Amino acid sequence: MVIRPRRVRVVCWVLAPLVAIFFAVLGAVLRGPVNNAPTAGVFQPGDQIAMGVLGLLAAGAILLFTRPRVVADTQSIEVRNVLGTHHLPWAVVRRIVFERGNPWVSLELEDDDLLAVMAVQAADKEHAVAAVRTLRALHAAARGTGVQDTGARDTAAEHARDAAAGHAGARDADARDAAAGHAGARDAGARDTAPSRPADGPAK
Repeated sequence: MVIRPRRVRVVCWVLAPLVAIFFAVLGAVLRGPVNNAPTAGVFQPGDQIAMGVLGLLAAGAILLFTRPRVVADTQSIEVRNVLGTHHLPWAVVRRIVFERGNPWVSLELEDDDLLAVMAVQAADKEHAVAAVRTLRALHAAARGTGVQDTGARDTAAEHARDAAAGHAGARDADARDAAAGHAGARDAGARDTAPSRPADGPAK
């Protein structure tokens, strides 16, 4: 499977051409003497070309942020970040970390190092949660069924943290509303049944 970020790719592909066009237009407009003063400086054709090249370099730097990618199967995982690529067998990966407040996923390695996985970003919300669960399934399959069985409770806890990182608060709000509704219903029922108890006393 191949995983790429979504939002940052859209932003970069929109922003990079705009930056390149801005520098190209700026280079075309800035020509001749500056402030109509011959001794203050003159933009030559070479300066205009340099401005265009500068715009292309800036656009290229922005597009570097579209590089992050993850390629994974049941044998290994390849992590490509903005700078650098890492190819790791699942055997050296202890667990996949995605907690509230983290901008992206990390791989916790057996030597206690953390490797950032910039292709799976919290800004992508549900897409990021689904990607993490798929990666954890591949990791569990690579480690064998024994690891899956013994780590069931840990996996459930990690899934809960994934949901919190992707869309925290939605289920809590529903739970609070439901709890308030049930509590109100119990209180109303108690008030309705309370007056009927003294009516059974002895009559004179």
